[in-house]
Amino acid sequence: MASAYTFAMVDPSWLSEHEFLMWRAFFYMRRDLERALEVQLAEHGLSHADYTVLVVLSETQGTAMRVRDLGEQISWESSRLAHHLRRMERRGLLVRTDALDDRRGTVVSLTPAGAAAIREAAPGHVQAVRRYFVDLLDEQEIDVLTSISHRVSAAVKGVPLNQGTGNTDPGVSD
Repeated sequence: MASAYTFAMVDPSWLSEHEFLMWRAFFYMRRDLERALEVQLAEHGLSHADYTVLVVLSETQGTAMRVRDLGEQISWESSRLAHHLRRMERRGLLVRTDALDDRRGTVVSLTPAGAAAIREAAPGHVQAVRRYFVDLLDEQEIDVLTSISHRVSAAVKGVPLNQGTGNTDPGVSD
């Protein structure tokens, strides 16, 4: 079976061998890193999805926010978010209530059990991120990867990257 980069000889829109090897290396690195982090979080009874929600809520003023805003921040579709929040609520990690200013809206809040879960899991999670990723890079590689990540995110979102302003967050003005 021919590898994908051999098709570049037939169709120039295919990846070159060099590009193909980079893409595959990135693909497998991301997969392996996600697996390692999932294993670490599972030691605390959390999934990566749980951790994502808990981090956002724990970093929010009052550890509560509108469900709509949470979904936008973590880029989840409303049905996925609703199902996941329901599961987390059953486990006592968060609670959903009607928004006081708009009865159609819902607010999700971190419970004491949810706060304890993030406090217990975070040190090991950061240690795993450091061990499997950050500590393998030098300062220049960190800067390059940060820049690449912002450019890719901006391209995917279709927003201009604010270059030259000191701001590296796509779509955010200074």
